[in-house]
Amino acid sequence: MKCGAQSLCRWALAMVCLGAMVAVAAPADSAPDPALDRVLGQMDSAADKFRTTEASVVWDQYQKVVDEHEEQKGKVYFRHTGNNEVQMAADITDPDQKYVLFNGSKIQVYQPKIDQVTAYNTGKNREAFESFLVLGFGGGGHDLLKSFDVKYLGHEAVGGMVAEKLELVPKTANVRNNVDRIILWIDPSRGISLQQQFFFGKSGDYRLAKYSDIKMNEKIPDSVFKLKTTGKTKFISTQS
Repeated sequence: MKCGAQSLCRWALAMVCLGAMVAVAAPADSAPDPALDRVLGQMDSAADKFRTTEASVVWDQYQKVVDEHEEQKGKVYFRHTGNNEVQMAADITDPDQKYVLFNGSKIQVYQPKIDQVTAYNTGKNREAFESFLVLGFGGGGHDLLKSFDVKYLGHEAVGGMVAEKLELVPKTANVRNNVDRIILWIDPSRGISLQQQFFFGKSGDYRLAKYSDIKMNEKIPDSVFKLKTTGKTKFISTQS
């Protein structure tokens, strides 16, 4: 079954729920091993310099119960505002046009075909939610240790580059019920994600994101972070 909008909404809602639960995560454990510390340090350095990122993306949503892959393609954009808040936008063009926007305290998913926006409020958990949103895109490396058990998995080739592979396991059981673990493939020269894989609970479902044509710290028009709705657009708000 095809469920492009449904899977985007599920992802958005899962991220809101994760933000709420990460807010009570346990303190960081003892210092990581040297290889891991090196990679986290690279991410810290990149976070200090981060302003914007633009990239092409392919999202592969896998549903184990029906053994089906659903692929979506488009562009993603991240930027830090003047008050150091994070904004994110995704312009999905294939197979159906959709827009995802995180701007302020909510995620909005716009489906032009039905002219409808579904909004998911992050509320008081905004800061925690942002920590998930920016995994490998402007988020500090050592900050990961506050909410995850992080393991260094070595090197792996991704898109013609040698990436550093990290496994993130949420510290709290409630978070693991939603996202069992996350795999990040980090570009060591820029400290950013080339790939991300979220495993949802124990279902066997996952979302694999592959990034390419990555541009960093270039000007992104303000219009990218605004939904192009019509006068007849229907708005639905979901409280988390």
